[in-house]
Amino acid sequence: MHNSAPREDFTDANIKVGEPATWAVGLPAIEHAMIPSEKEMGTARTARVALTINHKRGFDCPSCAWANPDHSKPLEFCENGIKSIVWESTPLTIPREFWAEHSLTSLRDKSEYWLGLQGRIVEPMYKAGDSDHYVPVTWDDAFDIAARHLLSLESPDQAVFYTSGRIMNEPAYLYQLFARAFGTNNLPDCSNMCHEATGAGMTPAIGIGKSTIGYDDFGKADLVIVMGQNPGTNHPRMLNALEDTKVNGGAMVAVNPLPEASLMRYKNPQRPSGVIGHGTVLADEFLQIRSGGDMHLIQAVAKRVLRAEQNTPGTVLDHEFLDTHCTGFESYRDHILSLDDQEALDATGLTSEQISSLAKRYIESNATIITWCLGITQHKNGVATIAEIMNLLLLRGNIGKPGAGASPIRGHSNVQGDRTMGIWEQMPDEFLDALAAEFRFEPPREHGLDTVNSMNAVERGDIKVMVSMAGNIVAAISDSKRAEHGIAKADLTVQVATKLNRSHVVTGRESLILPVLGRTEKDIRGGELQFVTAEDTVCRINASHGELEPVAEGLLSDVSVVCRLAERVLADREPAIDWRSFESDYDRIRDSIARVIPGFEDFNHRIRKERSFVLPHGPRDSRTFPTPTGRAQFTLHDAEYLEVPEGRLILQTMRAHDQHNTTIYSLNDRYRGIENGRFVIFVSPDDLTELDLHDGQTVDIFSEWPGLPDRVLRGYRVVSYPTARGCAALYFPEGNELMHRDSVADVCNTPTSKRIIVRLAPGAEPVRTGRPVAT
Repeated sequence: MHNSAPREDFTDANIKVGEPATWAVGLPAIEHAMIPSEKEMGTARTARVALTINHKRGFDCPSCAWANPDHSKPLEFCENGIKSIVWESTPLTIPREFWAEHSLTSLRDKSEYWLGLQGRIVEPMYKAGDSDHYVPVTWDDAFDIAARHLLSLESPDQAVFYTSGRIMNEPAYLYQLFARAFGTNNLPDCSNMCHEATGAGMTPAIGIGKSTIGYDDFGKADLVIVMGQNPGTNHPRMLNALEDTKVNGGAMVAVNPLPEASLMRYKNPQRPSGVIGHGTVLADEFLQIRSGGDMHLIQAVAKRVLRAEQNTPGTVLDHEFLDTHCTGFESYRDHILSLDDQEALDATGLTSEQISSLAKRYIESNATIITWCLGITQHKNGVATIAEIMNLLLLRGNIGKPGAGASPIRGHSNVQGDRTMGIWEQMPDEFLDALAAEFRFEPPREHGLDTVNSMNAVERGDIKVMVSMAGNIVAAISDSKRAEHGIAKADLTVQVATKLNRSHVVTGRESLILPVLGRTEKDIRGGELQFVTAEDTVCRINASHGELEPVAEGLLSDVSVVCRLAERVLADREPAIDWRSFESDYDRIRDSIARVIPGFEDFNHRIRKERSFVLPHGPRDSRTFPTPTGRAQFTLHDAEYLEVPEGRLILQTMRAHDQHNTTIYSLNDRYRGIENGRFVIFVSPDDLTELDLHDGQTVDIFSEWPGLPDRVLRGYRVVSYPTARGCAALYFPEGNELMHRDSVADVCNTPTSKRIIVRLAPGAEPVRTGRPVAT
């Protein structure tokens, strides 16, 4: 962290590579979080936010979507949560001289890290079509510019309304209302790029695409299978729940191509054993799977479970659950028993003994949780893999009982809540009917554009206006350079934001930046402190209000931005929506939500009384399944073995430890041994030998796509690392340049960030600039 804005960008010139860590958190996590926080914000502000983050009387962390404990603790420490707060709550602001000094052309050469370090944006900024600079404008002028462009469109479908998980429930509800009242379902969001496969895979099985467990279920589980995720970096407070599993006698198996320190041993800084002791060994077994082999693994485990039932009928499967609550079992059983055992071994890179060991653990467990994240969802077969996870859970009745269930871990704090509020291009008719009844207009029924299709439409010239509520779509989407060329064809881009990012400097012909309050800052309307709500990864609704004074006067809340823009655009529409009423009192927003969205009945009373409540969930609560048959459904899927040409590797992109999504907090990745650098590729030592490369060598990385030109990142440093054989990894979002836009997951259209076939070739010069060299 820095308490003054750097003028020069950062490079990899001083990169250091050390050994990867074998444990996570402990006192170093406190040091890396609290010392920069005290330096950046001061002791008083640091103490105030540290003691109120993720508390019922405080604010919801703007970082991950991990659940709060069912019973509050005095302190819910999270290293990356504190980093996120410091990043957002910095008192450093961007002065007007910055915009005059820096053209957009010059800013495009800057790294994501450098842009964010410039400080908070504190006044609306506008780039005219014939200018290469932003200039400050009034709020009225900014809204007038946006309204003029929207009202000049030939069709509402020429606009896109994108959303990031930073947006809380109340503004998200108003945002989708605005878009639909305007006349479009073009409501893509960051879920399209991460957990879309979860909803598409779970819903056919149980009728709902959300977690079937509560926080306390981890402490009741006999077995937790952790697949495709790195909790210590991406959702660190989850380690407390996994520790509960182990302390209470449960077992844990980690499945991942890379060993992650946090899944080896956890030193809880809130326990004496985590400060001065050895900590808790988490993973009893680590299955280092070949990237893309997860579906084969789940099917192979299921086949062993079914064989065990054949050998000792009536002792392995939960027949009462299957007979009472499920359909399609017989077809599923026959399909799984016919699968090729050798293909499963080839696809996973595991031994038969390793798979059998996992199957044995599953059979002996009376309560199993399977939890997953983007290492599962961002594959071409992500939807089918999740469907197979659901099949496996159903075999032994691991839905709707304590300590058992499906646990998708959402990556951003309210990304699940945004979907609940209607941020989706494919909302069902039941939701649209309720919206129509509440506001007396007919919402559009034709499905809108998701994120990938929105970027394709911008590129074709079909989208003229793109409005983004937070987020960094240009950096986050696949095929980065292509995305930048495409977005330039838009007439207007509008970014609602707190700090600079890549999407603010790669713009349409005209561009607006609308600066808003951070989640840690007080939102006062009519002399009253307003609060908003978020939905966490286990369907709990939590209240949140800021604790700090705004960093500058004149900042608006997300709610105010949506209401004022909507009021200008929809001023002549009948019947009118009372946007001013919503802006003046957020209780009125929640009253409307209560009438439109099931599960939010008596919203204001419940949230004010307890500060949180859990949404109803039929499969979890009562084993009732909102599927067409009223039963859980086994589904059939054919696993595809990923053939990799000789001399090639399967590449995945991932976050560094000091990073949240596209936001870079520092150039360090402590648990993987990287300091002062990001332009590295992690490759196993055996693969390096086979490829005639060596640790520390500079390479160019070519991604290969049948019938299409290669994409190239040049000047990366090779790091010899204990990855799975045949697999490699590098950092997101830089690695997005290697991913073709058309490489998407089946069914859900999510970019396949974990399935990129690459070859490495010796390079001439290492990257020394703040941005990667892409061709």
